[in-house]
Amino acid sequence: MRFAPLHPVLRHLRYTFGLILSLAAASLAYAGEPALTLPVAQRLAAERSRQLVAQDSAVLASREMAAAAGQLPDPTIKFGIENLPVTGSDAYSLTNDFMTMRRIGVMQEFTRGEKRQLRAERLEREADRSLAERSATLAMIQRDTALAWLDRYYAEAMAAVVAEQVGETRLEIESAESGYRAGRGSQADIFAARSAVVTLEDRLSEIGRRIRTAKTALGRWIGTAAETPLAGRPDTDAIRLDPRALDAQIAHHPQIALFARQAEIAASEARLAQANKKSDWSVEVMYSQRGSAYSNMVSVGVAIPLQWDHTNRQDRELAAKLAMAAQAEAQREEALRAHIGEVRAQIQEWENGRERRSRYERELLPLARERTRAALAAYRGGKASLAEVLSARRNEIEVRMQALQLEMETARLWAQINFMFPDEAASRHANTATNFPANPARETR
Repeated sequence: MRFAPLHPVLRHLRYTFGLILSLAAASLAYAGEPALTLPVAQRLAAERSRQLVAQDSAVLASREMAAAAGQLPDPTIKFGIENLPVTGSDAYSLTNDFMTMRRIGVMQEFTRGEKRQLRAERLEREADRSLAERSATLAMIQRDTALAWLDRYYAEAMAAVVAEQVGETRLEIESAESGYRAGRGSQADIFAARSAVVTLEDRLSEIGRRIRTAKTALGRWIGTAAETPLAGRPDTDAIRLDPRALDAQIAHHPQIALFARQAEIAASEARLAQANKKSDWSVEVMYSQRGSAYSNMVSVGVAIPLQWDHTNRQDRELAAKLAMAAQAEAQREEALRAHIGEVRAQIQEWENGRERRSRYERELLPLARERTRAALAAYRGGKASLAEVLSARRNEIEVRMQALQLEMETARLWAQINFMFPDEAASRHANTATNFPANPARETR
């Protein structure tokens, strides 16, 4: 028994519903879990980051080294044999010759307290630099997680718009077929409507790929929780920066802080080079044992390095360190200026995006919807063709997609501006009311 092939409209519907269901399947699998908010996603990303753990270890290592650098060097034990005969009747005797001595001693280098303090200070500055690197890493994690979250959110919003239009166009196909059977309209209207459905399905397929890509990008930061349904969009109409005090705020930007910490390290090295112009000294105490017929002896000595060429050694080392300190400070100033200019441009672009988004919501979107309603009413009244309705729908979907694209770009700018600085409180206490559950069985680290 042979079955008749599916009607083209039914094939389109089956494909569309299958695609929509496949896009929603992963979200339905997580329906029992709370929706994933942006702050929770950022907290999860910070908790999963191994780079933050590595930088915490770097801070601890530098501080431990700083404590060690503040101590005196370890003493040196010295022992040996002096004046051992190797010829004659007393050869290799340790006691017959009065000059033969078995000696043991201790030598201690006394590094100046100023130098030890400066060495410890330099390593403390290394710890500060590691802290600044950690802050910059946390800001990067929060920013990139926000960008991935927003990309998924708006891709899903675009999919919802296209899916809605597929449903509306399906109804128009049914209307066109009914009109054609009743002697109204033309077969060309039916083909045009079917073509519009296929075009929308293709667009929905492309958006589905974007959703999967966005989930993959989000999964890089939060693991399998990237499949969880998303909560509502965060408020992107406010930023944590004050444009009126931008210069002072950007001076504390994590990347600028890194340059500042590097300048402090260079300044510490210059102070240490200045202190190295004063020599350290060592003391040695030695006890020498001779044969039983002779007296034992004690020796005491002091060693002081002779810095006989200050001009070509210590002075040049100090000059090099001072030049490196000036270089680090100049790099900090240049980076600060560049960041201020970049952030001002981003804020201006974000404000322009908000203004344009408001225009879309206030004027362009209502006009597009009204045009579609008018074309549809005219078509039902026999005063317009289905092609005019389809054209109006295409215009409406384009306007809606443009509005979403503009909103996404504005939201991405908001994320780049808002998370230039890490939100430490959000990382520690994000959305405690939601209490997003950990699921070790599904989480892969």
